[in-house]
Amino acid sequence: MSQKLCQAVIFDLLTALLNSWSLWNTVAGSERVGFDWRQRYLQLTYQAGPYRSYEGIIKEAAHEVGVPYARAEELVQRWGELEPWPEMPQVVHALLEKVPVAVVTNASIALANTAVTCLGVAIPTIVTAEEAGYYKPQPQPYRMALDRLQCPAESVLFVAGSAADVPGASAVGMPVFWHNRLRLRPVDAHVQPLYVADSLWPILELV
Repeated sequence: MSQKLCQAVIFDLLTALLNSWSLWNTVAGSERVGFDWRQRYLQLTYQAGPYRSYEGIIKEAAHEVGVPYARAEELVQRWGELEPWPEMPQVVHALLEKVPVAVVTNASIALANTAVTCLGVAIPTIVTAEEAGYYKPQPQPYRMALDRLQCPAESVLFVAGSAADVPGASAVGMPVFWHNRLRLRPVDAHVQPLYVADSLWPILELV
């Protein structure tokens, strides 16, 4: 992507900007159980079709992998403990001085607002799956963000966190930077991101 063509940056929230995996693991009681719970939750959002309760999916996934209902409730109650990746504030502040910045998240409106507060940086444009009516990687959330930014897809860099965001954002025409800090496996080996890194810093070289 030419620097001149990059008119805006859209971020995934819960993995690209926040270390949400750590909180899931803490509440689950171990990394293994936390990983299984998170993976099942992701599968359920991808399979959901039209939007249904995000908090409900968290609880459904917990039940399916043997996590007690009380821990699913605890995760929702502790959502305000989500922590940003260390370099996130500096990177996002630097980007905001150059281009518009947005967030697209599968979190519900209520939990998205809580999570954005955890960033400590004001993001002017926030799109949730609840507003769009569908979960990522369906195209509706990405397109809603593009409409709000009033930018063509090819001119907007999408910063993915979850593996499914790579084909999802690519399918609507956005070049993708995959912040793959957790070394997740691709969900579609045929769709390659523009850039893969375990840090957010390289984004500043692309914008």
